[in-house]
Amino acid sequence: MTKKRRYWTSLILIAIACPGGLTAREWQVPENAPTIQAAIDQADPGDLILVAPGTYGERIRLKPRITLRSQGDDTAGKTGLKRAEATIIDGGGESGGEAPGVIMAEGAILDGFTVTNVGTYDEAKWQQAWDVKGANQSHEHIGHFGTPGIAVTGVTCSILNNIVHHISATGIAIQGEKGKRCAPLVSGNVCYRNMGGGIGSMKGSTAIIDGNTCYENFYAGIGHDNASPLVTNNDCYKNVRAGIGVSEGSCAIVRGNRCYQNRRAGIGIRTGETTRPIIEDNDCYENEMAGIGVEEEAAPIIRNNRCHHNLLAGIGCQEHANPIIDGNHCYENKAAGIGTESASALIRGNRCEKNATTGIGINGSSTALVIGNTCEENRLVAIGIPNGGQALLHGNTFVRTGGGMPPIVAILNGANATLIDNTIRGGGVGAIMLDGELTAIGNTIVGQDGGSGIVIREKGHATLSGNTITGYKKPVNDPTKATMVGD
Repeated sequence: MTKKRRYWTSLILIAIACPGGLTAREWQVPENAPTIQAAIDQADPGDLILVAPGTYGERIRLKPRITLRSQGDDTAGKTGLKRAEATIIDGGGESGGEAPGVIMAEGAILDGFTVTNVGTYDEAKWQQAWDVKGANQSHEHIGHFGTPGIAVTGVTCSILNNIVHHISATGIAIQGEKGKRCAPLVSGNVCYRNMGGGIGSMKGSTAIIDGNTCYENFYAGIGHDNASPLVTNNDCYKNVRAGIGVSEGSCAIVRGNRCYQNRRAGIGIRTGETTRPIIEDNDCYENEMAGIGVEEEAAPIIRNNRCHHNLLAGIGCQEHANPIIDGNHCYENKAAGIGTESASALIRGNRCEKNATTGIGINGSSTALVIGNTCEENRLVAIGIPNGGQALLHGNTFVRTGGGMPPIVAILNGANATLIDNTIRGGGVGAIMLDGELTAIGNTIVGQDGGSGIVIREKGHATLSGNTITGYKKPVNDPTKATMVGD
């Protein structure tokens, strides 16, 4: 190898080892610069800026590949890391101007700051929205940008371990730009009491949003609007709207989050058939509406979630939603375990138990395929299909022990159901109460001293084939309203 070639090879190796340049430096604030922005302005790509504890009355704009970090270790404090609690970027409220508190840049890292007082936080407006569960809020796009605490626009960067609160808009707002990759890492942050969402991603961005805590925000804890982030391991609670909101064509993956005590749904999905997120392995509980709610033609996959102790359904679908609901455990909710109202759903392999009304409800103009589910010990019926609902039920197990008036399966008010190879077991006035159309083939119905296996009311009619009905005084209360095929 020639001397000249060795020289250039050495330079390349050094550049690879030191991607920030050959003269990466460490800057101290306030030792080397009086303000954070002054240090940023002097720094070069690859430089580290360490900021001492204190309150810095400024709004800042990062430069590419600068690391801005508060001094100290990662000892936990009351809200976040102690160093983040002690190192504050104060935007000065309305007098601070219209810029975000922090504007991120390509490859930049923001690690361990409190960002607050950007714009005007309105306590009275927040409280009013809280009192009425957000009913007085405008139908804002989730994650409306406004003037956020931390702004990401068309760049890929890292936002780590920050505390963002009392902002006039969203705490951390992420939006894509045409022709640019926008996939920031947003991890370990705490966002609360912001007048937008806690974290909002929009306009085609593909963030990784992991391990954050978002509570008491004016809209959703974490919201997505036409964006497809990976949202994992976050805690979202006591937000005025949903814990996590997905809308406007978002195809997010929402996995392993805990959404609880929100004033609306734990996870809310809405706004159009192109909204197709995957919602899996989340815990949604003690929310003041559904654990997971779907509406406005959205078409999510909802699988392997645990939804319990919510004030409405564990999983609720309405307004022409088209979900796949697979393998969830919905228990001890104040309404149905899984409920549909004017929606079309595949409901497969779920377990619904001890809910205050129905295990699975198919109501109104809903249509559903209900396959391989288990509904046990729900207070009223295991499955209810009223008011013109239509359903095919195959291979399910419906159980309610004890007596009482409610049947185990109710098909009422002109509903239409086909039951094939289901097991229906327990007490009540009858196994199936029918005030609509029923086709029942190959089902096993086992009663506990009930009146009739199938109770056909005045407007009901049943077509029956190959069913086994035991434990009731009569298999069918009125055989004149049943057509027996091959029995």
